[in-house]
Amino acid sequence: MVCWVAERALAARNVDRVIVATDSEEILSAVSSRGIEVALTQRNHVSGTDRVAEVAVTIADAGIIVNVQGDEPLISPETIERAVDAMTADLSSSTGSAGIVTTWEPIHSAADVLNPDLVKVVLDDQGSAIYFSRLPVPYPRDSVNKHGSLEAALENEPELLKTFRKHTGLYVYRRDVLLAFTKWPQSRLERIEALEQLRALEHGVKIKVIEACTPSIGVDTADDLETVRGLVEEAGARTT
Repeated sequence: MVCWVAERALAARNVDRVIVATDSEEILSAVSSRGIEVALTQRNHVSGTDRVAEVAVTIADAGIIVNVQGDEPLISPETIERAVDAMTADLSSSTGSAGIVTTWEPIHSAADVLNPDLVKVVLDDQGSAIYFSRLPVPYPRDSVNKHGSLEAALENEPELLKTFRKHTGLYVYRRDVLLAFTKWPQSRLERIEALEQLRALEHGVKIKVIEACTPSIGVDTADDLETVRGLVEEAGARTT
């Protein structure tokens, strides 16, 4: 799966170099056997971003660092390209202020809204992140009061699904923001939600969030893995 993700990153037209950052000898061996660059990192990192930063600090000429999480095997190269383009445009703008660019996808089922493994993001009118949560946010209070529960509200008012956005495991960092991030201690909200992007928000970093080109599935459980395997096999059957 990690090799699959790396290969999708390599297919992005505006990514110059792809390195798999891992503390696992098993992953290092598997990735190396596929001819993909890999870096063995320390084992004591508390987040994936800290691991990426350990490698990024050795690449002085990279102004933009892309973190594609290894549990996103269906992420499209076009989505990576769009996120990198957004950061590049922000950096070249006189009014640009984004420290991080990430992506969102629509949510199409009540089960996904209620799933704590699927992270939701709330945006302001300019497309910047206000908050990330494992809980259903924004919470439709009036509809829940009307129908008695969130499940019933989603069933009776399916248009409510449009108010929720799934966060995708892709980050594009300004290099200085990434390196500063790793020097900050874990924040209170980060510890509560187990979401490292909240550390950036609590330190005032602007996170620009753009829509992904195609849907993806983060592999957090064995069921997720089986779902992804089925989709990959189905796609392969269609192209043969």
